Amino acid sequence: MIKVAAVMLLGACGGGGGLNNLRAGQNSPDEFAILPTRSLSMPADLSVLPAPTPGGANITDPNPMGDAVAALGGSPDRLADRGVGAADQALVAHAARVGTDPQIRARLAQSDAEWRARNGRRPLERVFGTSVYQRAYAPMALDAAAEQLRWQRAGAVTSTAPAPRAR
Repeated sequence: MIKVAAVMLLGACGGGGGLNNLRAGQNSPDEFAILPTRSLSMPADLSVLPAPTPGGANITDPNPMGDAVAALGGSPDRLADRGVGAADQALVAHAARVGTDPQIRARLAQSDAEWRARNGRRPLERVFGTSVYQRAYAPMALDAAAEQLRWQRAGAVTSTAPAPRAR
């Protein structure tokens, strides 16, 4: 009994503070994170080279998303960020009508880190290395059926949603 208690105590002391331990015990590099560069080639006319862009993309940099779009017959140029499109300007203006918070991402990251610190692994979860993601974020989960029923009772049309179950 003392040996079992000692093993459980030692197991509870180790490990990281992450909620999902999908990569627990893996210290090897991720071979899919390494992308080969494109081969160098000499342009036909050196006077038409683009101006250098410090910190920008290089023509030999890999572009897997653009390559995939081109292979499927699309235009890789459409992937470039060109700001808010004309069709979405009114939506963005309405959403930002009371102002925006430029620090929202940092604040949300800090809030989430505090939440994870308060709702981390319990001793037995550390011993057995179980994922506690679902338990930790359960209070924030949306009950889809209840939400659908609430919207339908309020008169909203939910034509693509399945009929709500009777409660």
